[in-house]
Amino acid sequence: MPADEVGKLYPVAKAVLTPLFRAGWRFRLEGLENVPASGGAILCPNHTSVLDSFFVPALLPRRVSYVGKAEYMDDWKTRRLFPALGMIPIDREGGDAGERALATAQRLLEQGQLFGIYPEGTRSRDGRLYRGHTGPARLALRTGAPIIPIGITGARDVMPPDAKLPRLRLPVTIRFGSPIEVDRYRERANDRLVLRQIIDEVMYEIRELSGQEYVDEYANKKKRTEPVPVADAASNGHGAAAAVNGPGPGPTPVAVPARLAPPEADDAADRDSSAFVESTKPRSSADALRSSVRRSPV
Repeated sequence: MPADEVGKLYPVAKAVLTPLFRAGWRFRLEGLENVPASGGAILCPNHTSVLDSFFVPALLPRRVSYVGKAEYMDDWKTRRLFPALGMIPIDREGGDAGERALATAQRLLEQGQLFGIYPEGTRSRDGRLYRGHTGPARLALRTGAPIIPIGITGARDVMPPDAKLPRLRLPVTIRFGSPIEVDRYRERANDRLVLRQIIDEVMYEIRELSGQEYVDEYANKKKRTEPVPVADAASNGHGAAAAVNGPGPGPTPVAVPARLAPPEADDAADRDSSAFVESTKPRSSADALRSSVRRSPV
């Protein structure tokens, strides 16, 4: 899809949706100064509601283009509408289609636009924060654009999974974190450990902004949908990890990354305890995910 075809109806949609959203919900924006006033940047929010893709663009003063499921292009009702509103269809199975979508995103960033992408790859069905894919890191290394982590709370209460209509007048908080610069890694753009290091740092910052429980697994539609309260998981030491591993003596820690890991295609086979990984473990942002969340959800 040519870059100039993306977002043709964006000004019209923003003019209509922004006042409607502000009338419908109580929004609180924090850290808006972390979004650059000009130039390209990659917005990386958590994703717990279908409304995430509408709330962030509607409330930001700058135009934002997002990636979306390629399945939307199969439906006549959304085939033209969503790309016109700024959505770039991406094939989540990867391959050439996914690369073409990222190439379009690269052109938008090089033109100085804001580009949004969910590092989890899909919506979290149970409200927890899942392991990030490396697409945002690849884009940042290709373009030099900073990554802005975003934590959204309250959107899932507005429209939970499988809800037909949103609930009105609920509070929604959107927190924009400090930009993550990748210039120091530009010479190692093809290093899988660098890609994992960058995205782990992004997920750490998102967790701090959203207060979500972190799960060291990739999100998919088969995840259970009931929410796991962060406070309960932290207080009794059980939760998701206990459900998977079974009960045991003493507290069971929440599942978090134990070390730097390669991209998604290399999961179990390459997650070894090499000397290099062990030696860099203390400096890894993934290791920092072991610590408790500093910010409680709103």
